[in-house]
Amino acid sequence: MDMEPEVTPQPTVESPEFSEPAGRKPLELLRDTEGLLRRQTIETLTPVLPQPLATRLEAASTVAETSLQELAEIDLDEISDAELQPARIFMGLTFVGLGALLLLFLLLYLTTLRPELSPVEQIQQYWYQYIWFVCIGVTGMFMLGREAMRPQPEARIEQEEEAEGQDLRI
Repeated sequence: MDMEPEVTPQPTVESPEFSEPAGRKPLELLRDTEGLLRRQTIETLTPVLPQPLATRLEAASTVAETSLQELAEIDLDEISDAELQPARIFMGLTFVGLGALLLLFLLLYLTTLRPELSPVEQIQQYWYQYIWFVCIGVTGMFMLGREAMRPQPEARIEQEEEAEGQDLRI
């Protein structure tokens, strides 16, 4: 009686080949998906809505169609890091401002509609919202800090050096 198990070699299984994804760009997918959903919604709502509102809805749909077509023509690979810098700064400032505004609204709510609560009770009951709003602001500060520490593109550095050189000549 042999106590050692027999090792049977397992056949190698080849992974099935998957079809290649379509070479469509993300903005084209957005245009097509949004257009399909928008057209279906308009076809459903148009018979129900009053005529003036239905014509406005169809006019807005054509404007959206042209805007999405313009977006689909943008090549995302050609957008440089320097061109995205203002958008990143704007988003960081938006998060900071939104966090501050939400904190202000929370404090306004607590002082006007819940004056019977002491500050400790306010924190006990609304700590979750307070933490969320602070985190939104801190996220914006991180975004701004990351952008401030990002190295400047070489083109800007060369332009600044040329400007400094011209200032010294004058």
